[in-house]
Amino acid sequence: MIPEIGAFSLVLALVLAAILAVVPQIGAYRNSTPLMGMARPLARAHFVFIALSFGCLAWSFYSNDFSVINVAENSNSHLPGYYRVAATWGSHEGSLLLWALMLSLWMAAVSVFSRRLPLSVCARVLAVMGFVSFGFLLFLLATSSPFLRQLPVPEGKDLNPLLQDPGMVFHPPMLYMGYVGFSVAYAFAMAALIGGRLDATWARWSRPWTTAAWCFLTVGICLGSAWAYYVLGWGGWWFWDPVENASFMPWLVGTALIHSLAVTEKRGAFKSWTVLLAIMAFSLSLLGTFLVRSGVLTSVHAFANDPTRGTYILGFLAVVIGGSLGIYAWRAQSVGLGARFALVSRESMLLGNNIVLAVAMVAVALGTLAPLLLDALDLGKISVGPPYFNLVFYPLMIPALLLMGIGPVARWNKTSVALLWQRRRASFLVALVLALVLPLVAPSYSVWLAGGLFLAFWIIASSLEHLVTRWRLAPQSDLLGKLGANSLSFYGMHVAHVGVAVFIIGVTVLKCTETETDTRLDRGQPTQVAGYDFLFTGVSEFPGPNYRGLQGRVEVSRAGTPVTVLYPEKRQYQASGQVMTEAAIKASLFGQIYVSLGEPIGSTAWSVRIYIKPFVSWIWAGCFIMAFGGALALADKRYLALAGKRRTAELSGAVTP
Repeated sequence: MIPEIGAFSLVLALVLAAILAVVPQIGAYRNSTPLMGMARPLARAHFVFIALSFGCLAWSFYSNDFSVINVAENSNSHLPGYYRVAATWGSHEGSLLLWALMLSLWMAAVSVFSRRLPLSVCARVLAVMGFVSFGFLLFLLATSSPFLRQLPVPEGKDLNPLLQDPGMVFHPPMLYMGYVGFSVAYAFAMAALIGGRLDATWARWSRPWTTAAWCFLTVGICLGSAWAYYVLGWGGWWFWDPVENASFMPWLVGTALIHSLAVTEKRGAFKSWTVLLAIMAFSLSLLGTFLVRSGVLTSVHAFANDPTRGTYILGFLAVVIGGSLGIYAWRAQSVGLGARFALVSRESMLLGNNIVLAVAMVAVALGTLAPLLLDALDLGKISVGPPYFNLVFYPLMIPALLLMGIGPVARWNKTSVALLWQRRRASFLVALVLALVLPLVAPSYSVWLAGGLFLAFWIIASSLEHLVTRWRLAPQSDLLGKLGANSLSFYGMHVAHVGVAVFIIGVTVLKCTETETDTRLDRGQPTQVAGYDFLFTGVSEFPGPNYRGLQGRVEVSRAGTPVTVLYPEKRQYQASGQVMTEAAIKASLFGQIYVSLGEPIGSTAWSVRIYIKPFVSWIWAGCFIMAFGGALALADKRYLALAGKRRTAELSGAVTP
């Protein structure tokens, strides 16, 4: 009965999405308050029914209801309870239902937290999101229903062992929250185009939603990178895998969009460009969904693909992107370019940042999609891997990182090179000295190490100098007063920039100093790698909840001093018989020791991968710092004050909720 309730809830959600996509839009066109007023309750009811449907599917997984085909294909009675819940989104059908749930959650959030919006704008925004939701729900019900039954009831096959990890619990929901969150910026842009209101106001309305989506996507990508790092046993934090790129492309455009929205809001410039970026960000999110779900990619990350359904997704992608660009072309002349600015100004710095990020996105897209297009056109098969991306992407980022230190102190409209040099001379010299001195004490010196550290120190020094200058000029005399003189968005910007610098330090030091060794460890005979001694003492068997495990024991010491004991594992899962490697990692602030079991060699030795990864943790720390900076910007009192004023007006009866 529970699966039938879930399926019926999806049908009701589809009907509500269809009404939401049409009726409020008609109301906005006719200026009918009753029709426009239906948007908010429809969005909330839509969320309730999708959440109910998702809850029914999750319960089916948790209760081992193998009469549901989706549950039988992706779970097992021996699977731990938390993995049975995570298996809800471990299949093609479940992951798309999670996508729809996240979209409905964003829609409900807009209906609740955007009460200050004019009714016509809110109606159009929710109508656009309703149209997107209708397309996905139609796809689910027509081709990918997660509630199909079967008889007789079999035992479940099991969840893919690669996905039986805590990363499966957190990574997909966070990633999808970011993916789908860009639908809000897209909906605001489309509502502005349809309504013909393309002033700075729409940018101010959509900016906090875009920042929130960017934060979720940043954390989601970070969690996925860490998950692949320790689960796959390769010791790499980013593989330029096509599915990884599918999430990275909207992140690049979303980063450009955040900066562009700031210019449109404060200066009324970049209006056409900002609208186009909003369309591109969500379109790339849809493209990522197509790449992962259509079956055109072979990837360790594309765990729920289905080639037979790719045609629908591609068609829906064409409708959304083609329709959006069509409306954009229709309204292009009325959009205008916005306020003018000088060649050297804060606007020009942010425009340069936008262009670099857009070009970087195109470079990643070419490397990801070119092999697919050539194969589809029977023009041959090519493989595009890390050498291409490293050669093309990293040099493109250098101008953006340099601009990151200059942009915040440039004046709006017009500034001078002399003023910029005066304000950033000290930061440049500090970064240069540190970049030249620190690599000399590193185990191995290289130009790449010095260059990467210079860019990181340049960003940190510039941010600190800007903060100190603003505090010194604040009229308050006490420390708390000086801290409160600047907005949270100001602090959030610099925290996010420092996060980028921390990320660069991690990547640079890791790439220039890491050690990777495939070696043989004989029981009782130590092996030295990068100054560490590794003593293999044997392997023991142990039972797991749904697998049989072999656990190695490796004692690690340095110069005779014990450092740690690592326990790498081999697991054979009972349901599928698949063998998985679980790496053992000793993490510290300045690096990680990574040991992964290979295959047995005779009776007393094993092949083992040993990696020494200096500063690798800084990569993920930098990502979390970036997201924290975005969260600080979201907490800016401007947004809270606007919401508070609206709520006060509602309580006093001056405004209708």
